[in-house]
Order: sequence, then C-alpha cells, then structure tokens
Amino acid sequence: MEIARIVSEQKGSYHMVMGQDHLVGEVTGKLRHSALTRSDYPAVGDYVSVQRLDEQRALIHAILPRKNTFSRKEAGQVVQEQIMATNVDTVFVFAALNQDYNVRKIERMLIFVWESNAMPVVLLSKADLCDTIEQKIEEVRDIAIGVAVHAISVRHKESLDVLQAYRGAGKTIALFGASGVGKSTLTNLLVGNDSMKVNAVRESDDRGKHTTTHREMIFLSDGTAIVDMPGMREFQLFDHQEGIHFTFEDIEQLADLCRFANCTHENEPDCAVLQAIEEGTLPSERWMNYRKMQKEVRFMERKISTHERLQEKRQSKGKTKKVRMNLEDFEL
Repeated sequence: MEIARIVSEQKGSYHMVMGQDHLVGEVTGKLRHSALTRSDYPAVGDYVSVQRLDEQRALIHAILPRKNTFSRKEAGQVVQEQIMATNVDTVFVFAALNQDYNVRKIERMLIFVWESNAMPVVLLSKADLCDTIEQKIEEVRDIAIGVAVHAISVRHKESLDVLQAYRGAGKTIALFGASGVGKSTLTNLLVGNDSMKVNAVRESDDRGKHTTTHREMIFLSDGTAIVDMPGMREFQLFDHQEGIHFTFEDIEQLADLCRFANCTHENEPDCAVLQAIEEGTLPSERWMNYRKMQKEVRFMERKISTHERLQEKRQSKGKTKKVRMNLEDFEL
C-alpha cells in the first residue's frame, strides 16, 4: 500500500497526487460497503491508502485519520454533513469591499472555520474599490476577535505580500466565501496562470456568478496546497456549537457575569449582556446575530436527532425482517 492525497472528486472518481504522479482511482467495494454517510467517503484534502494498479490508476482502500474537517450542512432539505475539505491549516475567509460587504456574513463564515479547528484569516478583497479601508478593517476586527484581518487587491500586488506568512511546503490553505469575491482570481495570481476560470460579477449588485464549480486542490511552486471552493449562496450551519462559542466568545464571557446563572438576557436585573448593549460596548446587531445562530443550530440539532431516530428505526425494521425470514426458513 502507498499513500496519496485527494485533490478533486467528480462523480465517484477521485483524482490524487502521489509525489510527482497524478492518479485517478475509486474506492474499493469494502470501503463503499462500510460507509454509512457521505462523510465516510474520501474528500478533497484526505490522505488515503491506495493500491496502485498501473501508472495512472489506483484503488482507494482506506482514509487515513483526518486532522480536521471543514464542513457545512448539505444544501437543500437533506439532513447531512457535507465535507468541503480536510486536513486544512488555514482558511482565508473572503469578504469583498463592495456592495456585498456584510460583517454579519463574516461572523457566520467564521463559525464554520472555528468549528473545523483550522486557523481563520479574513481577507477583505477588492480593497481598490473602497475609500474607507481602515474603518472596515476595524469593524471586522471588532467581530473577529483574535483573527488576522488583511485588506488586499489583486490590482496592487504588494498588498498580497502579507499572505506569504501562511504559505509553505506541507501547508494547506482553503479559500472560503461567496461567488465573485476574488477567490479564483487570487488562485490564478498565486499559481501564475489562468488555471481557474474567472467570471465577471454582475454590475447591478456586485454578486458573482459561480466560477469554481467543484472543490479542487492546486499546488503552488513552494509546495503550498490551495483548495479553491465553489462560491456558496447558502452557509447553512450543521453541528457548529463550538464554532459559535469561539466566534461569539465575548458575548458568552459577558453572560457569565450576569447575576443569575439562568439569565435569559431579556429583562432580568443585573444582566451584563443587556448592560453592555445599553452602554454601546456590545452592538445590538451582533447580539441579535448571536441569538439567530444559536436558534439555527438548536433547530438543526433537533432535525439531526429526528433523522438519527428514523435511521435507527429503519435499521431495526430491517434486522427484524431478516430474523423473521430466517425463522421461516428454520420452520420449513
């Protein structure tokens, strides 16, 4: 067996790198049979144990232990985790300094990154379109506590020098953000060619069309691995309670100072949260977004619990049916 790394997946076919070699493979029947959910299959960034068939093909026998997973709820009504990338060191959280700039959206994206145990770095792209860059940086720093925030512009190459600190052989960086914020443009610039197709944004609302249609890992000349993910219109939370804790740690620290341990922060006396809002040290919009995220995660936890109970019920019915069939054979 040898070790390879997944760089892309399309319709059950996995593209991998092993040293300087590029391979295409699929999972073994044993691995497919043991997989209970989509997260049990290889994802971009995974290190896998493979059996080489020839110079270009290989069979994937196992997924090596993951350092971390960067995931979200699968789009639509399906209650299932969708892994976007694994074994990621740093996630560049993109927010364009145009009409689509929104600190509440940045808060939501940070939840995903903190939950993955990767290091978030906020990149305020298209800085050449903004006249109040320093103000925007301070706004983001206020809600992204302890997170590095950089304003960049591909039109001003010197602004990209700060990204060098996150690069290096063996390092993996994921690019995360909505369509049209400049992820693929930055990737092309770092790679030095137009490997990722770039689409123009709509002038009417500064929103981009989907440029990257699938997750793909690209290697830079210094050995850095870049995962450019499709721009997402939906950032649906899944099991992201820990991510909320780190993103809104300031609010949870305030809640610990309340007079009552079970304070609902509605109208109780000596509520540290309400006092901070009244004094202006905690923006009411941040507090409302925190409560919104909490409700969303609790709702999803209930859906997951219901889904798991239904799954157990189906499995139990299947086992009962099998036992009955065996008993009928025995009676015969």
